[in-house]
Amino acid sequence: MTIAGTIIELAKKKKLHFALLDPDKQKPEVAGQIAQTVTDAGSSAIMVGGSTLISQKQVDETCQAIKKNSDLPVILFPSGAKFLSKYADAVFFMSLLNSNNLGYVIREHVKGAPFVKHSGLEPISMGYVIIEPGMTAGRIGEADLIKRNDLQTAVGYALATEYFGMNFFYIEAGSGAPEPVPNEMIQAVKKNTSIPLLIGGGIRDPDTAKEKARAGANIIITGTAIEKDAHFKATLAHIIRAIEGL
Repeated sequence: MTIAGTIIELAKKKKLHFALLDPDKQKPEVAGQIAQTVTDAGSSAIMVGGSTLISQKQVDETCQAIKKNSDLPVILFPSGAKFLSKYADAVFFMSLLNSNNLGYVIREHVKGAPFVKHSGLEPISMGYVIIEPGMTAGRIGEADLIKRNDLQTAVGYALATEYFGMNFFYIEAGSGAPEPVPNEMIQAVKKNTSIPLLIGGGIRDPDTAKEKARAGANIIITGTAIEKDAHFKATLAHIIRAIEGL
């Protein structure tokens, strides 16, 4: 079974957690250590990517270090075609649907598609939107940020994603956001769509993760919380236990 197929089947049975590691935030050997920890804690996949990367070498070395320390799927979360890596297992072939820059909507995908084809990476299609406050991801991605109370627009993007035939829909408030995606938005999107819903940005503790999973998120993504929390091993284990219990 494909990685996407496995995730979809798992998401039907329980809530999942993905760890997002930014190669720009730590050295590869540290990323490898974090990968070991998130694997032991019960994460289902490790995403690799970031908004401020400067070289493919960063991504290659981070993916290699993760693979040495974890048997979880390594899925690229690239900000551009030049940050793809043959050392990952798959790539979220995602369109930042509410970007004002066509590069993030489709043109970077056209540049990167031949690499995906010849490297053997599994492409996993995903619609991706950023809501307020957006943080660095919103600024770098030149996103026309969805307002936090604009449920109709969020649902519209989610439905468009599903109608395009994409596998997943991801809403985030931006890494390090002071507030995560509102429960009402998650509920509205989940009520109107049938593909797995990923939620990230501003989720730092078990209670918040549980709240978002209960609202309808199938997959909870944490990134900055892992990188900055000195006690992240215990925190992550608590987050995963909290959402899996639903």
